[in-house]
Amino acid sequence: MLEAVLHGIAAAYEGVVREQVRTPWRLTVLPEGSGQAAMAAAFGRADAVVLTRLDRSMPLGPRVRLVQVGGAGLDAVDLAAIPPRIAVCNAYGHEDGMAEYVILSILAWRHRFLEMTRSFAAGSWRFSGHIGDPPHGEAAGAVLGIVGLGRIGRAVARRARALGLRVVACNRSLVPDPPVDELLPWSRLDELLPRVDFLVLTCALDETTRGLIDARRLALLRRDAVLINVARGPICVEADLFEALRAKRIGGAVLDVWWRYPSAEDPAPRPSAFPFHELDNVVMTPHASGWTDGLFRRRGGQIARNLDALVTGAPFVNLVRPALPG
Repeated sequence: MLEAVLHGIAAAYEGVVREQVRTPWRLTVLPEGSGQAAMAAAFGRADAVVLTRLDRSMPLGPRVRLVQVGGAGLDAVDLAAIPPRIAVCNAYGHEDGMAEYVILSILAWRHRFLEMTRSFAAGSWRFSGHIGDPPHGEAAGAVLGIVGLGRIGRAVARRARALGLRVVACNRSLVPDPPVDELLPWSRLDELLPRVDFLVLTCALDETTRGLIDARRLALLRRDAVLINVARGPICVEADLFEALRAKRIGGAVLDVWWRYPSAEDPAPRPSAFPFHELDNVVMTPHASGWTDGLFRRRGGQIARNLDALVTGAPFVNLVRPALPG
């Protein structure tokens, strides 16, 4: 029987993988924070490893033939640390939940939903037509800008257009039949920014997108524009975004991704060096937009399918890098 080690966060998929895998596998859970000796022993006997981060301190044993990344992002995986003989795959399935989160954010912002419910619970009839208060907004007719038209961006675009938003996207490559009203090349990002009511970041983090949204680009947004980041925190320059929000140079932000995350040394850190939590124009969530029950079903199924493929010789799904002979 072959053995697959599910390390760290990827261990959360154990139950779904166990239900869906069709070939004989022994699944071993290796919790985050396991010592170097335990990691070396587990990786040393594994035929496949499922993980979300990998560096050179985590050596892969001679039997490993598949590194299955338990998510879509590869920014925490050092591909150079994986021998060429090992196939590398990633997993998707997060785009539906994340797209719903973006739409939820737009609707809540336009309808002033959080502000309205807090006010009414406190005893105020503010926002009500019964006392003649000014009306709140609607999503229909707003302009949504999407930076990065991959799986997440396309899922957002389809839902947004169904609600009557005008969708303008910016992407680094051509997308066949893009589900948007207008698709701009990456070089025209600065042209996109002044046009939008909402700007959603759904691009991957790499050296070309790190710090993409800085003080200069934030200044191109309208003063009532709202930034929604479900991609990676460092796509925005941390200090620049905080200052733009603090000074009300933009309307607000919905932030689900951050610059600081829990670790063994600090299990509950503030997510930023800056007090975003003190700002009244920021909605904060703990990198949870894609963490849904549907994600587990879809992603666990993809992982199980690739474990089966390693046994049967069927093609891998979501192949990032094929195994090279030798």
